[in-house]
Amino acid sequence: MVASQPYTILEELSGSVEVRHYPAHTLISVDVAGPFQNAGNAGFRPLVSYISGANQARRQIAMTTPVTHLPQSESVHTISFVLPEGMTPEDAPLPVDASVRIVDKPDSTVAALRWRGGFDDRGAHKAEQKLLASLHSAGRTTAGRVFFARYDPPMTPVFLRRNDALVELA
Repeated sequence: MVASQPYTILEELSGSVEVRHYPAHTLISVDVAGPFQNAGNAGFRPLVSYISGANQARRQIAMTTPVTHLPQSESVHTISFVLPEGMTPEDAPLPVDASVRIVDKPDSTVAALRWRGGFDDRGAHKAEQKLLASLHSAGRTTAGRVFFARYDPPMTPVFLRRNDALVELA
C-alpha cells in the first residue's frame, strides 16, 4: 500500500467541495511541454527515476500519492510527486536530472473536489468548473491556478480511480 499525503478537512461546501488543510511538505517537480493529455506520462518518467535511485545519493524513496498536475499554460505543465511525510528539502537527495527540482511547500488551505474515473482534459476541466462555481457561490477567493491530483496506479479499474481538482484559497 502506498502512503498518501495527509490533510485535515476543515469544512464542507456545496457541490461536495472540501476545504482542506495540508501541512508543509516537499515535492519533486518537473515541467513538461505538450498537451494536457500527454503531460502526466512525460513528467512521470523523470520523477519515478528520481525516487528509484537516479539521484546523487543513489537512494530509493518510497512512492506516495498523489501525483499532482499543474497546467501552467495550454502547453506547459508541472508534474510533481509528494515526497514521504517528514522528508524536508534538506533530506531529499539532489537530483541527477537537471529538469527535476525539489520544492518546499508551506502549509496551505486548499479547496478540493473529488471525482472518480479516468483522468483526461475533459474530466479535469469539468471538475475545475464545478470547483470554481462552488467557491464563487460561497464567496471564497482563490490564490493561484487550479491543479489536479491523481491517486491510483494504472492497473486500477478506471471507474474506481480517484482524482481531485484543487486550488489554494486566499
